[in-house]
Amino acid sequence: MNLSGKKVSVIGAGKSGIAAAELLRRAGAEVLLSDHGRIEEHEMLRLQGLKIAVEHEGHSERVCDADFCVISPGISPQVQVVKTLESKGIPILSEIEIAALFCKARIVGITGTDGKTTTSTLIHHICEADGHQQGYRSYSVGNIGVPFSSKAQDMNPGDVAVVELSSYQLERCYAFRPDVAVITNITPDHLSRYEGDMRRYAAAKFRIYANQCAGDTLIYNEDDALLSEHFRGGHFPFNIVPFGLEPLHGGASDCRIVALEGETIVVRTASGEEQVMVISAFLKNSFRGRHNISNVLAAIAAAMALGISYEVVRSVLREFKGVEHRQEFIMTVNGADWVNDSKATNINAMRQALEAVQGSCVLIAGGRDKGNDYTSIAGLVRKKVSFLIAIGESKAKITSAFEGIVPVKEALSLEDAVSLASGAAVEGETVLFSPGCASFDMFENFEDRGIKFKQCVYHLQPC
Repeated sequence: MNLSGKKVSVIGAGKSGIAAAELLRRAGAEVLLSDHGRIEEHEMLRLQGLKIAVEHEGHSERVCDADFCVISPGISPQVQVVKTLESKGIPILSEIEIAALFCKARIVGITGTDGKTTTSTLIHHICEADGHQQGYRSYSVGNIGVPFSSKAQDMNPGDVAVVELSSYQLERCYAFRPDVAVITNITPDHLSRYEGDMRRYAAAKFRIYANQCAGDTLIYNEDDALLSEHFRGGHFPFNIVPFGLEPLHGGASDCRIVALEGETIVVRTASGEEQVMVISAFLKNSFRGRHNISNVLAAIAAAMALGISYEVVRSVLREFKGVEHRQEFIMTVNGADWVNDSKATNINAMRQALEAVQGSCVLIAGGRDKGNDYTSIAGLVRKKVSFLIAIGESKAKITSAFEGIVPVKEALSLEDAVSLASGAAVEGETVLFSPGCASFDMFENFEDRGIKFKQCVYHLQPC
């Protein structure tokens, strides 16, 4: 695509913004990269060396001198620069939208409230293994941490782009069309962005399939009540493949993927039923829980849509050890297992982690609250948690929610929480770090939070 002579403003100089700016400049556009915060001098000089105009510590009127604008996903639609661009009728696009225009590879898009990183990682590993045999490459990009724009021009026809997608990234997508789309689930999250309206949040997620047509595939979790109601009985121009842990009935598809009686994964089609794999073959200490069976079902469905053999799928699943910061087993100290689930930034993710714990646990939770309703997991906490340690901005709210249900203590810091947990955990228990909240009160992001938690655990000395 040649954008010679086009003027483009890129709002936000994070990883995705910089990647989009560089991609657009290579395509011939005149690019202005504008950020409300500060850009380091060495980075400004590098970008200017690429003939990308840069401004920081505020947005000037120059951003409106553009044919279109690309916006970073973390920028709220309510900020003034966005409202100004909209008032002037300047098109605002997602970085994902731009990258897809340059992408020649097959695209697998994965979205959902929970499970999208694990599912994306699984699909990427499966495609990598198949690609080694078939002669193509797989790229893991998007919300997983590598901007789609940074890799789009490297991809060839026949390659696969496995793109993890947040609702924020999908909001400004208008022509984006994945060959295969996966929706893992939709539960309350980020509702402050959507003014507390689940319908608006779901609508952003549903943009993943808005442009799909005949020959494309949409894969969804039939166990999710919202998704089941949305897709059941509907008429869509693309292939629909539901998956679930419960028996699947009705629907718009003659292919479905289920975990049969919790023991075996089965693909059912109009022509019959085929067993794919016994579940116990891939559930391991760092990769366990019913939610991970759902993630596996979604990955199998995507592999089927791409024409990948069950042999390749089985081989990858046997070796898969899970995703860092997602129910990640760290070590055993004094007979207690320590698990890092820093990626749990909402209540549903915390619920999944608690359900996966075998026996009782000491729970460390808290951070920047996202309007959490802790009463929804009160019964599970009573059943699974022997002692709860609250951290971060939400610690008073967590203490109030669970006092009288389990013993609760507030920690002054993450280090203090780990020390308290070490003293409280008994042999055979699990210490579960599953915050259920955003990380930005104390950390740069959930990865930073998880790394610091693991460092604290590594400093514990078995006695």
